[in-house]
Amino acid sequence: MDKFPLLLDGIPSGELTAEREALYTWFTARCTLPDEQLWCAWLVGSQGELRLGILEPEGKRGTIRRRFSDRMTLPLGRLLRGEVRPAGARETEHWEPLPAPDQMFRTPWLRQRLKGAQGALTRKAGGFRYLALPYSKEKPFPLTTLFCFAHIRPIGDAMYVVYGFDSRENPIF
Repeated sequence: MDKFPLLLDGIPSGELTAEREALYTWFTARCTLPDEQLWCAWLVGSQGELRLGILEPEGKRGTIRRRFSDRMTLPLGRLLRGEVRPAGARETEHWEPLPAPDQMFRTPWLRQRLKGAQGALTRKAGGFRYLALPYSKEKPFPLTTLFCFAHIRPIGDAMYVVYGFDSRENPIF
């Protein structure tokens, strides 16, 4: 069993444990909660982050135990710590306009499909590059071939299709 700090606003507030079991890893997060709102535990690695889930309150403490496959945890890289964040919080995201999204990539296939795309946004987080393309039910789905990697969500006042890419420009879930 490996143990890691569980941080809340950069301050240790509990412990994250990781136990390997064949092709899976069990993660258990336990911490003291600062108030009664919903709190979420996150795994933070050298190359990415993974949402563990909502902590179950037990008095002033919160706990979650969850199992993930290697396929889900390998993109994290080396696990560094756990973090506790308000559930649904997105305030740490900073999206920037991307006037020429095709120029963001080296891969000819992606460059070709993104040529002329307008209204794109980008951000970097956890060693990954994220690309957000405007979404409309009335228009063709952006990057249709990669639809299974897409996440449709609001950014600001508009809806976007968000894709994540690793340093080799492979799409990530």
